[in-house]
Amino acid sequence: MSQRRKFIKQSLLGSAIFIPGVSQAFTQKKQGLVNGEKPLILSTWNHGLPANEAALKKLQESGSIVDAVEAGVKDTELDLDNLSVGLQGLPDREGITTLDASIMKGDGSCGSVAFVRQVKHPISLARAVMEKTPHVMLAGEGARQFAIAEGFPIEKEILSPKATRAYEEWKKTSQYKPVINIENHDTIGMIGMDASGKLAGSCTTSGLAYKMHGRVGDSPIIGAGLYVDDEVGAATATGLGESIIRICGSFLIVELMRQGRTPQEACEEAVRRLIAKNKKDIKDIQAGFLAINKEGQIGAYAVHPGFNFAKGTTQENILIDSKSHY
Repeated sequence: MSQRRKFIKQSLLGSAIFIPGVSQAFTQKKQGLVNGEKPLILSTWNHGLPANEAALKKLQESGSIVDAVEAGVKDTELDLDNLSVGLQGLPDREGITTLDASIMKGDGSCGSVAFVRQVKHPISLARAVMEKTPHVMLAGEGARQFAIAEGFPIEKEILSPKATRAYEEWKKTSQYKPVINIENHDTIGMIGMDASGKLAGSCTTSGLAYKMHGRVGDSPIIGAGLYVDDEVGAATATGLGESIIRICGSFLIVELMRQGRTPQEACEEAVRRLIAKNKKDIKDIQAGFLAINKEGQIGAYAVHPGFNFAKGTTQENILIDSKSHY
């Protein structure tokens, strides 16, 4: 993490101080229990702090929540310190970095790319799929050819120095199934609401480190890694994609909110269902969910401790530790 990012994180966390007489109100605000916080941006993990900053800046400039959630995660796609998002991310078993991304608007418009190579900003390519094709998802070589046709720069296929070192170390054992590190800051998922209540979300990742070549996780799958509905709210996910896909996690959360659950209640129910579907391996699985409803309330919950998220408004941008089932 750069010195600038460390300063942002420390400064913003330092602002989260309980002041006599207002501590209860602050706690409610921090947990998303106070309505009317618009615009509002939520994103996964500590790299969400600079991502939120970029998203809020873009929202101020363009007035578009879709522009905002795209710009926010593009910041992470360029972060050379991040080994789980962007072309600098850790490769698959063959030493090749492949990327997944999705973007969605509250009116149901959505686009995604999966198993794409040599594209610096897969989130922008996903948006192009949404806006310029009749499809929702493009994958593999087809996605790369679409990127070329749309004028996206095609990058050299070279691992970043940090990814190279990690890959060479991994090859010493070449374990097929790496142990899940519950504090590994992987996928960035972002959901946001503008001042008028319109919603959008984005999700981008280089996927599970040392995966089988061709593996696709939850991030580009609408309803798994991301789901947005202007009538209800939005949700995004992070963690082991297979476990999230099995329960259609983000769609589940939005539908639970449609039925009257709060965002927090919906996230907790999604985690319970994920655990029920993955009982045998749950000690090695981390997954976390974020949600916003139309009132500006938020929810966050994870399987294990270690998941955190960034909450950004025009007044503050803070990192919050999520509660967890275990």
